[in-house]
Amino acid sequence: MTGERGELAYWLALVRMPGVGVVTARRLLEHFPTPLELFQSGARACPERVKLGDAARDWLREPDWGIIDLDLAWAQQPDRHLISLHDPRYPPLLNELPDPPLVLFVHGDPELLRQPQLAIVGTRNPTRGGADTAADFARHLAASGLVITSGLALGIDAASHQGALAAQDGHTIAVTGTGLDRVYPARHRNLAHEIAGRGALVTEFPPGTAPRPENFPRRNRLISGLSLGTLVVEAAIHSGSLITARLATEQGREVFAIPGSIHNPQARGCHALIRLGAKLVETAADIIEELGGWTATHTPLTPLSGTPPHRHADDPAYAQLLGALGYEPAAIDTLVERSGLTPEQVSSMLLVLELHGQVAPTAGGLYTRLS
Repeated sequence: MTGERGELAYWLALVRMPGVGVVTARRLLEHFPTPLELFQSGARACPERVKLGDAARDWLREPDWGIIDLDLAWAQQPDRHLISLHDPRYPPLLNELPDPPLVLFVHGDPELLRQPQLAIVGTRNPTRGGADTAADFARHLAASGLVITSGLALGIDAASHQGALAAQDGHTIAVTGTGLDRVYPARHRNLAHEIAGRGALVTEFPPGTAPRPENFPRRNRLISGLSLGTLVVEAAIHSGSLITARLATEQGREVFAIPGSIHNPQARGCHALIRLGAKLVETAADIIEELGGWTATHTPLTPLSGTPPHRHADDPAYAQLLGALGYEPAAIDTLVERSGLTPEQVSSMLLVLELHGQVAPTAGGLYTRLS
């Protein structure tokens, strides 16, 4: 039976082995150079220190080839790819993890997985200004040559993907916590379709995998693991985005955070990260400068040129804030009083305006309008 199937089928058989995770599978591969040789040897040859349950031993003797054939059929569709750990297309940064996925399921351009990436993550319930900031940073960074990687979730994730897609020649990768035969959340079906056409959807979960809670921390380690660094835009103090940032630190990658108003609960996670040593960033150029050394062995980044498009140019709230600022330096509290906006809105909107070169911070925590 083993000789009738290709090598990739046995990688998939190892992925689907019941009761066996990535760490145990890696231990098995320390004794068997390939999954094919593992399945040829069968359960009798497994080392004693690798504990396998009865279901896993039965699977080693006779996998369910029907479901594996369905996985292979999924990969036969246009722009679908299966990339095993031994595939030369496997992203090298991901291979540095102690628990890299055995197989990546990819819908889109697999070459993007090897390109310099920046993860952008944050709350599912951002302020309006926070979502604008994420989109603006993503657009600017994507235009500079970085692939923007996130998790296809509501809020900051979606804004980051959309910002990258809005950049000329911008690319984005969405790492999912489900199989790629479904989209979660379902409202992002159109966004996922656009990402597959202009970037890539990627997961370690085979088709048919539902959005179970335990899948998302595993997804988060891939978001940070694929990336040179992780930028947190807005996050509450117990946000899952802080898990991604912690994983990035453990993986030896850079962590960036955007500060916000002390009155905004969605900024507290970012402030906590900064206190722990994350790099405070105010502009996209801060990130590109910091990652300069990291990207030296990868595709070079193009210099920043000009100002990204003003998506907020026709937004009356931004016009209201600029009118309140005038041309004399003013404090955030003063702008709140003059504009009638909340402190959270003013703080986030000032970051967006600073990114676009319309305002600048000055001494004493004041902001001034630029010509």
